[in-house]
Amino acid sequence: MDIKAVSGDVASLKTSAVVVNLFEGVKRPGGATGAVDRALGGAISQLIAEGEIKGKKGEVVTIHTLGKIPPARVTVAGLGKDKDFNADVVRWVMGEVVRHLGKMGIKQAATIVHGAGIGDLPTADATRALVEGAILGSYSFKRHKSKNDNIGTLVELQIVEKDASKLPDIESGIQMGRTVAEAANFARDLVNEPANLLTPSDLANVAKQMAQEVGLEVTILEKPDMEKLGMGALLGVAKGSVQPPKFIVLRYWGDKANSSKVLGLVGKGITFDTGGISLKPAEGMSDMKGDMAGGASVVAAMKAIGELKPKINVTGLVPASENMPDAAAQKPGDLVKALNGKTIEVENTDAEGRLLLADALSYGRSLGLSPMIDVATLTGAMKAALGNVCTGGFTNHQPTFEALLRASAKTGEKVWQFPLYEEYKEMNHSEVADMKNTGGRFAGSITAAHFLGEFAEDTPWVHLDIAGTARSDSTRGHLAKGATAVPMRTLVQLALDMASG
Repeated sequence: MDIKAVSGDVASLKTSAVVVNLFEGVKRPGGATGAVDRALGGAISQLIAEGEIKGKKGEVVTIHTLGKIPPARVTVAGLGKDKDFNADVVRWVMGEVVRHLGKMGIKQAATIVHGAGIGDLPTADATRALVEGAILGSYSFKRHKSKNDNIGTLVELQIVEKDASKLPDIESGIQMGRTVAEAANFARDLVNEPANLLTPSDLANVAKQMAQEVGLEVTILEKPDMEKLGMGALLGVAKGSVQPPKFIVLRYWGDKANSSKVLGLVGKGITFDTGGISLKPAEGMSDMKGDMAGGASVVAAMKAIGELKPKINVTGLVPASENMPDAAAQKPGDLVKALNGKTIEVENTDAEGRLLLADALSYGRSLGLSPMIDVATLTGAMKAALGNVCTGGFTNHQPTFEALLRASAKTGEKVWQFPLYEEYKEMNHSEVADMKNTGGRFAGSITAAHFLGEFAEDTPWVHLDIAGTARSDSTRGHLAKGATAVPMRTLVQLALDMASG
């Protein structure tokens, strides 16, 4: 989608549709919406009075102008209640708007900046949210369809502002919003890709190509490298697959004067998860192509960071493997040794993600990364606890978690903190090793986080369990059915916030 800023009066622009907005409960619109209403002889006010336009969040109503003003149509987007308004509402609403216009066959439209007036959002922030919503909301995964003619897709969006002095802020918002949203769609593509077309080797190749394009350092650790380092936990998972494991290392240096200070982003990269010998049920197993959503979010975050170039050092780590039930696969009861020397009893081979992350966090510590944020579709228990609305968060360092919460508040990717009381840690006790890879039926997300904490050790660390939020079962707002790219935008925002102090 081509998005550009233009100076002028939205009611005088010759285009297929102009988008204005309305808060719920407003009887007579003001601002740009009011100006368009007056130019249409009060048509918007009349539809409000008749109850056809209510201004509810995500409501989209289109009026044909019939030549009264240059735009062929006026689309009124509902912003909901003004007390609940924020940047995430703008994202949500614009997602609904672009799909609505696309379904009408409209290829070119113009819009005002929602929220920069009565909504009281800074112009650059409101524009960024608008652009993110438009790009995220228009996403679809059609690359493997034999007929993909872009029907139903908005091609051009103009952002119109009467005050020319605001155009630099709008341009800045467009650039930021486009970079972040396109990186999110890059992650969505990776997660939606069928597993036979995205093996660990394919994921490593995509990451390598991306790194070269945006100027990141990239290293791919191969199986012999992992053996030499002692990554026994990762290698144990990989034993059951004919696809070789890969360990992706992406490094961005934006503050070389402080090269010892490096933010670490760690993502689980299971490109397909059968459960191994502890085989999953057949129903829903096809979704396990997305078990590398954490890894995809880290690769995409590094892409956006490489393009935005904040003054901070960031390293992304993605251990990648399949989890398959081959004759050579590890078995329940096997024992593996992680990179940091700790031994693990593999009680359940379907608890494989934490084994990959154990070696990845240990490797991150060896590089001196601090703080470290790991992201994983880790436990079904998290989906049971929070559904698909909110990501579960765990930490050993509250200031780092608070910084991440502030970042998530800006992106709208909700995070809720869970406890790490010592009593839960005891559930991972093993009679034959330092720990088991499962803690039993109850509190599964907490015991999994405690397991990871054994490898983060005293490094400031946050674990994000995205088992529920990595995928959407329906298209709504700026979310498309399938991969969501959560929490990629929050990882980028955290890096930007840390860079700005």
